Amino acid sequence: KMMSTLAAVFRRHKRPVGTSWRMDESHIKINDEWKYLYRAVDCAGHTVDVLLHALRDLAAARCFFERAVELHGMPGKITIDKSGANREAIVGMCSASGVGIEMRQSKYLSKLIEQDRRAIKRVVRPMLGFNSFRCARTIIDGVKTMHMTKKEQLDFVKDRSSSVSDKSYSWAF
Repeated sequence: KMMSTLAAVFRRHKRPVGTSWRMDESHIKINDEWKYLYRAVDCAGHTVDVLLHALRDLAAARCFFERAVELHGMPGKITIDKSGANREAIVGMCSASGVGIEMRQSKYLSKLIEQDRRAIKRVVRPMLGFNSFRCARTIIDGVKTMHMTKKEQLDFVKDRSSSVSDKSYSWAF
């Protein structure tokens, strides 16, 4: 609960991201079942958003995309892999809002997103999965928040020389 609260505080004070996004999903084992971690980064490698979802389908992709757009606005360009669900979610959002997005589908343009995923996988891999979805979401929120703090995505951090823990303490309290 504490990490989710800190992640919510962080979302309110996050710096804006660029208008060119890369979106992808990967899988994480929770209670011996595979669940899906949706992620998006901008062209500079800054994290747009991360969402853990039970399914890999159109509804999950649309939920993630709507959440990211609500936080940062519509991107001008988005690169995705060959996932049909991601493509349909973006097309659906474009037609609903009337805004055009340049969409590229390529599995080779995902180096930035894979580098962003590394921070989460590094913590998750030694744990050999999670016992509950709630626990996984809380830990992933915490890892994501600390990783974005390290990448200096906070809007109100003045002292760039302080440690990540000092920065976290300054915006949490």
